[in-house]
Amino acid sequence: MEQTKIIFTGGSGLLGSEFKKILPDILYPTHEQFDVTNSAGMKAYLQAHSCSLIIHAAAFTSPPLVDREPVKALETNIIGTANLVNLCQEHRIKLIYISTDYVFKGDQGLYSEEDDLYPVNKYAWSKLGGECAVRLYDNSIIVRTSFGPTPFPYEKAFVDQWTSRESAEMIARKISGLIHSDYIGAVHVGGDRRTVFDYAKSLDPTREIKELSTNEVSFSVPRDTSLNCEKYKAIAKPI
Repeated sequence: MEQTKIIFTGGSGLLGSEFKKILPDILYPTHEQFDVTNSAGMKAYLQAHSCSLIIHAAAFTSPPLVDREPVKALETNIIGTANLVNLCQEHRIKLIYISTDYVFKGDQGLYSEEDDLYPVNKYAWSKLGGECAVRLYDNSIIVRTSFGPTPFPYEKAFVDQWTSRESAEMIARKISGLIHSDYIGAVHVGGDRRTVFDYAKSLDPTREIKELSTNEVSFSVPRDTSLNCEKYKAIAKPI
């Protein structure tokens, strides 16, 4: 698939910034050019740019901010994603939707793609709402993942929360391996199970990171959303 036939939403975000480094010829429209809450604007952009695949990473992503502004999450993460699904259906465009490991309850860990979904905060519910829209479109991939910037942006990290999180750079490279895959459905993308504290230390082993408990924050945090990523290994086709 030609890079110029791919649109990436949320190109100014963390994941989009890393995609630009490895796939610079993908189309990265600005929010004003391709606002998922504006169906007419998206159609106008498609009239000017031929497209075979959309990677949808644009989202309202902060759990504490979503708690304060749930309507914004509704408009962007659920309604906006549904708008994009309609667009892909109309123009027969394949869709890769970037979801989150937070759609799981967090009481188990090493979740497979077939395990039950049960978000524990409003942000995750909004992303699951987006998943529901994408599930109604057969030509789509739902990517459940977790990533962060390098270096770790906080002074403290959870010692009692487990994850498969990796750097945004690594996750961008892994997701790019799905561009040429014929797979349809949900797939988990991430690394080995470890605490958020261990993940933070892995980004810079020489840096001092202080310990933090999930009991010390004001928003709900799932205990263990680590992912079983074996399916990804079987279907990925590195570019």
